[in-house]
Amino acid sequence: MFKRLLIVALFFSSFAAAEVIETENTNNSTITTNGSQTTKIEQPPPSAISPQLSTGSGDLCTITYSGAVQTQILGISAGGTVTEENCIRLKNSKALFDMGMKVAAVSMLCQDEAVFNAMKMAGTPCPYEGKIGKEAQIAWDAHEDKPFNKKKDDDAQKDAKDIAKDVGLGMLGWLLLL
Repeated sequence: MFKRLLIVALFFSSFAAAEVIETENTNNSTITTNGSQTTKIEQPPPSAISPQLSTGSGDLCTITYSGAVQTQILGISAGGTVTEENCIRLKNSKALFDMGMKVAAVSMLCQDEAVFNAMKMAGTPCPYEGKIGKEAQIAWDAHEDKPFNKKKDDDAQKDAKDIAKDVGLGMLGWLLLL
């Protein structure tokens, strides 16, 4: 019986394998594109680059600054250095102390108003023409002009001149831009 089933299965499978399947496919397509394209190129404005200033060594008492301004027409950049007076005072005082001149070193520091007042509050007034201690205090009380007052007046005059120069340069710069 098994043989008969096998023969019948083979017989029907041969008919299924012999059958050819045909398909017909027709595809027509048309692509139409209409359009316009506009390209706008924008350039960044030119840039003024401020200079990098270096003092060379970290042991100098100078501070550097730089800046730049740029318009569509003109660019300006500048830089410079400023000397820090307190740094110079500290270095000079250290040098005097290292040479064994302790009173001169303290006198150098006393040119700063904050140090002068701190020394007075501590009960050890700043030296006055070689006098120290109570003798120096008596001399300072009789003498109204402190070492830092003259420096303040000189600095005020220098600041006024610097401000006038900066305002003049600024106005000249704006005139150039117009």
